[in-house]
Amino acid sequence: MTPAHAPVVVEAAGALVWRVRLGTLQVALVHRPRYDDWSWPKGKVDPGETILAAATREVAEETAHDVVLGIPLPGLEYALSDGRRKRVHYWAAQVAGRPDAAALRARAPVPPVSPKEIDQLRWFDVVTAAKRLTRDDDREPLAELVEAYEKDRLDTRALVIARHGTARRRADWKGTELDRPLTPEGQRQARALVPVLSTFGVARVVTSAWARCVSTVAPYAAAAQVAAEVLPVLTEAEHSTSPARVAAEVLQLLEQTGDAVLCTHRPVLPTVVDVLAQHARRSVADALPATDPFLHPAQVLVAHVAQTPKGPRVVATETHRPGEA
Repeated sequence: MTPAHAPVVVEAAGALVWRVRLGTLQVALVHRPRYDDWSWPKGKVDPGETILAAATREVAEETAHDVVLGIPLPGLEYALSDGRRKRVHYWAAQVAGRPDAAALRARAPVPPVSPKEIDQLRWFDVVTAAKRLTRDDDREPLAELVEAYEKDRLDTRALVIARHGTARRRADWKGTELDRPLTPEGQRQARALVPVLSTFGVARVVTSAWARCVSTVAPYAAAAQVAAEVLPVLTEAEHSTSPARVAAEVLQLLEQTGDAVLCTHRPVLPTVVDVLAQHARRSVADALPATDPFLHPAQVLVAHVAQTPKGPRVVATETHRPGEA
């Protein structure tokens, strides 16, 4: 329980947008004329908005670039003049390209901010950026980004593992497992997944053939205008017969070069997570969910995957639940 005297926390989100030009790592900084400072594009989370959606929206507003989020970076927390505290969440991000067209179709248009708020966007090499940043604390996520680049862990794609939304209880459903539907809450969760999946550039939708999984990813597939790939192998029944086939499907998704979501069931998740762990750094594998239920209904596990000469490598993970701030 939060103590009654605990300060109010203002949540904010943003990104370190990066690119490589002529072999040099560069990042984008914005200038705020009101404060005459250089900082990362960021802003407060709107009521009812997730930190993920806030990050991409704020970057789009302040830079006029749609971006896709990559690995999470260290955030910052500091006191405001009115006694509240501000907590800023950061990700590495890249400007969206053609492979991200589907994800961008699932986003609402974002108008640019006034020049009175942001009057310059400039790309700097990382050494110059570290010197140009006004706040010393802003150098912490930059150092993490540079380290990830030097270790070939920055250029990643996302494999999002989703557990289906809340479904009707088995005891209350007279039909079969094939068609047991989502509850109204599950339908709300499915709609709330749309901005989460869009944030990570999801272009491929892979799902169990059972209705509660298909319905969970249907709103995103419709918004992104992509056809969901419905695979019977990802159902509980098929998994109990051949977990190896599920493992092979997960490995195939890890090896692909695009961003994807895989939606399945609680009993299937141990096999999915095991494949991720086999292809993850030790510290990342140790942080993966290890006990039942692994994920809650509609919760997602985002695996950030780098392609290496030895195959796919999960270099970072994070979990999110639709509807969470």
